[in-house]
Amino acid sequence: MSRLTIFIGRLMGLFFVLFALAMLMNRHSTVEAAIDFMHDPPALMIAGIMALLAGLAIVLGHNVWSGGALPIVVTLLGWIFVIRGVVILAVARETLVTIFEKMNFDGHYYLFVGIVLVIGLYLTIASFMASAPAEG
Repeated sequence: MSRLTIFIGRLMGLFFVLFALAMLMNRHSTVEAAIDFMHDPPALMIAGIMALLAGLAIVLGHNVWSGGALPIVVTLLGWIFVIRGVVILAVARETLVTIFEKMNFDGHYYLFVGIVLVIGLYLTIASFMASAPAEG
C-alpha cells in the first residue's frame, strides 16, 4: 500500500468521522446551515471550487484503480469530489436548490450522517491498519 493512499485515507477518514459526529451533536444547526448555504451563491461557488480543488488533488496524485479496496475508494472519492465541484460550478443555482429540496436533507438527516460516518470509519480503520512500504 502506498504512503499516499494511507495518508489520504487517514485524512479523509478522520475528517468524515469527526464531521459526522459534529453533525450528530448539532442536528438543528447543521440543517439550518445547509438550507442557508444552498441559498448563498458565493458560498456555493466557494464550495464548488474547494470540492473541485480537493478532487483534482486526489485524482492527479492518486488515480489508482487496483491494489485493494482502500486505494480504489480513495480514488473514487477523489472523482466524486471532482464531479461534485464541476456540478456545483456549472449547474444553475435554482437547479441545485431543487435537487437539494428533493433530497429532503432534514427528513433523511440520519441517513446522510450514517453514510458519512460509515465511509469515514472504513477509511480510518483500513488506512490505520494498512502498512506502508519500508523506506529504502
